[in-house]
Amino acid sequence: MKGKCLCGKIEVEARDAAEVGLCHCAMCRRWSGGPMFAVHCGSDVSFSGGEPAAYRSSDWAERGFCPECGTHLFYHLLPGDDYILPAGLFQDAAFELTGEIFIDEKPAFYEFSNETRKLTGQQVFEQFAPCD
Repeated sequence: MKGKCLCGKIEVEARDAAEVGLCHCAMCRRWSGGPMFAVHCGSDVSFSGGEPAAYRSSDWAERGFCPECGTHLFYHLLPGDDYILPAGLFQDAAFELTGEIFIDEKPAFYEFSNETRKLTGQQVFEQFAPCD
């Protein structure tokens, strides 16, 4: 898959993905202006044309954006080097909405009719917490 930021300065290339998930957490909603339409791309992601700026949003992740136009480029989980990219970067992709996370933080003013797997924030942390 190939995509680009709003101004076209930074291009991104990632392995093909067919699924998109939604994150309703307060941080993603503040960052994106609504739920984040997230495409899990793993570590095989490359950027060209310029260097994305990054903001360390937690102990385990950073968020990247184009320093020229501000387009959101990635959510990067540092421990596993996993990139989660906004679906809007890929204008020609045909995604299927398959899941929603942090459903307990979703505000009441919107609702999706798709049948999806839904996880609360606690369930997300339990699923992805490292084993001791």
